[in-house]
Amino acid sequence: MSPTASEPRFDQQERNRRLIEAGLDLAAELDLDSVLRRIVELAVSITDASYGALGVLDGSGAIREFVTVGVTPEQRAAIGDPPVGRGLLGVIVHEGHTLRVPDVAADPRSGGFPPNHPPMTSLLGSPVMAHGRVFGRLYLTDKRGRDFDEEDEDTVTILAAQAGVAVENARLLEEMAIAQRELLKLEMLEERERIAQELHDGVIQALFAVGMGLQGAAALSGEPEVRLRIEGTVDEIDRAIRDLRNYIFGLRPGILADRQLDQALQELGKEFEGRSGVLTIVDVDVTVAAELASRAADVVQLVREALSNVGRHAHASTCRVSLVRDADGWALLEIDDDGTGFDLEAEPMGMGLGNLARRVETMNGSFSVESVAGEGTTLRARMPL
Repeated sequence: MSPTASEPRFDQQERNRRLIEAGLDLAAELDLDSVLRRIVELAVSITDASYGALGVLDGSGAIREFVTVGVTPEQRAAIGDPPVGRGLLGVIVHEGHTLRVPDVAADPRSGGFPPNHPPMTSLLGSPVMAHGRVFGRLYLTDKRGRDFDEEDEDTVTILAAQAGVAVENARLLEEMAIAQRELLKLEMLEERERIAQELHDGVIQALFAVGMGLQGAAALSGEPEVRLRIEGTVDEIDRAIRDLRNYIFGLRPGILADRQLDQALQELGKEFEGRSGVLTIVDVDVTVAAELASRAADVVQLVREALSNVGRHAHASTCRVSLVRDADGWALLEIDDDGTGFDLEAEPMGMGLGNLARRVETMNGSFSVESVAGEGTTLRARMPL
């Protein structure tokens, strides 16, 4: 037997009980999709609505999550994209309060329905909020046998608030997971850098000192056979030092392993050209590269980030990477392209260029950008040798 206009489906006590139980159940649920669907199902069940929906917005105002109850999969597919939030749905979001409308078509704020949308008359909706910010909206249509009333309005307001808490918790969990991953990555990089530094400053220097001592002993030895054996031992120490340096470079950017800086930059250029299709010319003064050996990891990462910017933003056909000694005796690294360029006054340095500038600053160098719209961009980093 279905309820009549004078016969509510649930009395207030039963409503409150179900809402309390739902709150406890939802608090234990971690999956956001399951929480949102449970909220819509509960709203439809308690109010006896024909249709219910909950839309979660992204930062631009577009629908990110959309849960519906009361339409078949075929009807949902026929409607197509979820509602964009104009008309009465836009009012719910922009005004930030619960809205009850007895006749959608008669309301001057209504924007109508998209093609193939099931007919709907009455509307009850509430914003999904947390900390004063609207994340979406929960709305119901067409209560069976009667109009939505104040008790329905209270129910939807409570459930929308629970949805807001669920969305906020999901976002916090996502941010925490990202932060944990970044922290772990940072800890790994710091540990690798610490090991590399200890190997360089401790083990390599000690081996070098031993080798120097043995070379001195060989020079003083009057026995040719002994001198040859000592020199052979020094050669073995030199090989061990080279192996350790390769290992240290392996702890830093992988492209440096078993390569000198100039070779690593040449390889970067080849990789970028193959990946992007941008003709890339690399011109490196090997003497300058050798003097930058202790900062090779920073130089490689600097060029890697600069080429990444070219590939993503420049729309260039050619690119040049050069490392030379300037008139003041500093290392001058230039990355230039023939891409679209940009207006530095209208478009100040974004995050990518800002990261490059900060990396050069940590090397006690200076960073500058020259760009002309339609002609290309040149990045310059000057570093002391």
